[in-house]
Amino acid sequence: MADVKKTQITYEGLKKLEDELQDLKINRRKDVAQKIKEARELGDLSENAEYDAAKDEQREIEARIEEIDNILKNVEVVDEDEVDLSKVSIGCKIKLKDLEYDDIFDFKMVGSTEANVLKGKISNESPVGRAIDGKSVGDIVEVETQDGMIKYEILEIQKSKM
Repeated sequence: MADVKKTQITYEGLKKLEDELQDLKINRRKDVAQKIKEARELGDLSENAEYDAAKDEQREIEARIEEIDNILKNVEVVDEDEVDLSKVSIGCKIKLKDLEYDDIFDFKMVGSTEANVLKGKISNESPVGRAIDGKSVGDIVEVETQDGMIKYEILEIQKSKM
């Protein structure tokens, strides 16, 4: 039996996954079952676009339920209140400075299932996340990107309440 990799996640991320799973199992399954029932009542299923669309939606819902179930089976919840602020880790709010352009970036380090750059959440498995994980304030890291090497300085590590 191979070692299963634990997915790290914050309590906020865990709650969102559990809420999504609940919605999929209770509301979305019922909605799509109703759509399938109504489409069947229209007659010939071989040329019934509504039926095909509803069955496709049902497959997507079931696939997402299975995906979330698998994530939740192998989850390790990070308690953001107990994060060591002497080094970067999941659950921290980090301020980085791009040393070439002097741009400052604020973001929260989260597990891969929670990452959303538009909401200021980067994954610990992303190139930047891997480079800064375990580093301290004042450390300079290099990140390989499509455009070449970028150097960042870690300016702050704080408790995350984003």
